Amino acid sequence: MNQSLSGTGVAIVTPFHFSGETDFGSLRKLLNNIIENGVDFIVGLGTTSEAVTLTSEEKKEVMKYVIETVDSRIPVVMGIGGNNTRSVIEEIDNTDFTGISAILSVAPYYNKPNQRGIYEHFKTISEHSPVPIILYNVPGRTSSNISAETTLKLAKDFKNIAAIKEASGDFDQIMKIIQSKPDGFNVLSGDDALTLPMISLGAEGVISVIANGYPEQFSKMVNLARIGDIEDARNIHYELISIINLIFEDGNPAGIKAVLEILGIMGNNLRLPMVPVNHDLYMKLAYAVEQIKID
Repeated sequence: MNQSLSGTGVAIVTPFHFSGETDFGSLRKLLNNIIENGVDFIVGLGTTSEAVTLTSEEKKEVMKYVIETVDSRIPVVMGIGGNNTRSVIEEIDNTDFTGISAILSVAPYYNKPNQRGIYEHFKTISEHSPVPIILYNVPGRTSSNISAETTLKLAKDFKNIAAIKEASGDFDQIMKIIQSKPDGFNVLSGDDALTLPMISLGAEGVISVIANGYPEQFSKMVNLARIGDIEDARNIHYELISIINLIFEDGNPAGIKAVLEILGIMGNNLRLPMVPVNHDLYMKLAYAVEQIKID
């Protein structure tokens, strides 16, 4: 795994105008703020981007703009996944990977394949992808889990399956993967609130949502944790934990988009079926933003 794809990755939102069209001006502002405040890589077209509501043409436009704006300053990861293996392969085959360092591919959702089906799905993706693959395990969304055994078998069998974004919240499973993974395979937290304990156990970083709004603070926490300065990392963790919990209370990315509006980075616009957070939560988020120290 390219070591530059460790540390703090950010699953970026897709800003929209009130009309529903992509707000490229706000996307540029978001990307520059993230990069200038020390994150290690960007993830476009993940869950937080509302990718499932973007057309194929919009996805191409967004990724083209992201790559041009990032301008090789840090690596860019692209989300390509789904529950129809053939469709995922077709998307890979029809994608221009210029400027793309890796893909993030979610476990098949809804149809709930068994572990053999999950293995064969990612085996097929591995055989077609021209760039490294980050597995994405998020049982809360997919209704299925990539077991530790399946993760380790994929990591050992396919050199271009180079990392996993682990959002199962199952520390027994996470520790099994960290303890037995091959050299060069990275474990990345998929849960902002669990990033510090996961790094303390041996994870190499995170793909974060809160870092859309607080890239400097969250990156600093990750960097401190990775060098073993747990006390200082813990201080930042507890400074951010309230707002981290709040941004997921009424759905992602509704929470982080509300924060980004409060911070003046973009409008609080989503595409159905996602809607903005309720008024009471918005006010809680506004108060939480006021409490966070900006160095």
